[in-house]
Amino acid sequence: MLNDVDFSGWQRVRVHALLAGKRIDLKALSNDSRAAMPLAIRAGAAGIAVLFRYGVVVMFNLQQIEEAAFIKSLQAVVDEPLANPETEETAISVDAAAEERVGADGIVYLRLLSVPRLLLLADVLAKSVILAFDESRVAQVFERIEPVAESLQKTGGRRLPARQLLEHIGDVLITQHRMVGRVEVTEKPELLWDRPELDRLYRHLQKEYELPERHRALNHKLELISQTATTALALLDARRTLRLEWYVIGLIFIEIVLTLYQMAVGRH
Repeated sequence: MLNDVDFSGWQRVRVHALLAGKRIDLKALSNDSRAAMPLAIRAGAAGIAVLFRYGVVVMFNLQQIEEAAFIKSLQAVVDEPLANPETEETAISVDAAAEERVGADGIVYLRLLSVPRLLLLADVLAKSVILAFDESRVAQVFERIEPVAESLQKTGGRRLPARQLLEHIGDVLITQHRMVGRVEVTEKPELLWDRPELDRLYRHLQKEYELPERHRALNHKLELISQTATTALALLDARRTLRLEWYVIGLIFIEIVLTLYQMAVGRH
């Protein structure tokens, strides 16, 4: 972690969070395999970047040209980079007399700057960017699943392609894995165990960016998509099973008819 950062010129600081790709190899950027996660490093002329293994980069006090150069320098360690990255921007204003909060203008007001405070803000922004990405992805799946529900209502799902339903279920599983296994949106950062005095600031940030509410809403949509796709798939399987049973009955009937015919011919 950075311990000797000079914040003397940081009165009003630009903050930019960006989802660069599916994953960032943090070990490749640190000489210490036991380095703290997330990884905070110097960037630009006088800035800091905080990198998360699930693909998010949060940059503090970097000019736009410096941000572009820094993101380009990460290409070798970013897995599956996004062509159109999800982003979120804000600013930090330092005021020793102000209450630490997020103002109506979206600016984060801090009494003082410190690496732990920046890490805390980076954690919230990183989760917000991941949620925004998943919200967009789930919204697209939600639009595609609506015709499935309509088909179930009108035709009992007779014309539903199984492959499409499996793709919907796959989208749900991938999103749930990212939310629970990698990002842990609802979990407090480990930093707060060592810095309990920052818990109040974290709760302010969490509330401002509506992390719990967005997480619950996203989970509700995921459950609805999963239930719809699973129900439709179960109906398809049931219909195929019933069709197979009729085929078997048909074959048995044909065999009986042929047997009776042979018996009748044999008598003559």
